[in-house]
Amino acid sequence: MATMIDTWSLDREIVLVKVLRHPREKVFAAWLDPQALAQWYGPDGLEIETHEADIREGGHWRFDMVGVFEGKPQRFPGLMHFVEIVPNERIVMNYGTPDPNDPDRFRVTVTFDVQADGKTILTMRQLHPSRARRQVVIGFGAVEYGMQTLDSLNRWLSR
Repeated sequence: MATMIDTWSLDREIVLVKVLRHPREKVFAAWLDPQALAQWYGPDGLEIETHEADIREGGHWRFDMVGVFEGKPQRFPGLMHFVEIVPNERIVMNYGTPDPNDPDRFRVTVTFDVQADGKTILTMRQLHPSRARRQVVIGFGAVEYGMQTLDSLNRWLSR
């Protein structure tokens, strides 16, 4: 039986796309290296503290995003469970907090497509548990923060 997180529905989806002037293999590798992730992942102004990293199918990455947010010191705990990793093509993960009963956990699918000129088209699809939750995260700034994350990836790849 399909669960809510497995059944795709456009009214629960957020899609972010970024064209990167880097080869697909390099872009994909940045997602699999915990040290790299800690350097580029997350919105502007927040840093990553990794607690555990086992980035493989069935593995997870547990981390905190820390920094000053809306004028106050903040800590945002995060947990990614890696459901599927297809080298240089796709990463599928469930994203939420370390709480095993997190009701706001959502599915993320990242795809890596090659353009004719060798650039990589990275598409990040988020599938939220409900239309209402999707609206909450859009209102919170999920699109802007997601694009900041992809911009940070681009800067990291360009170093």
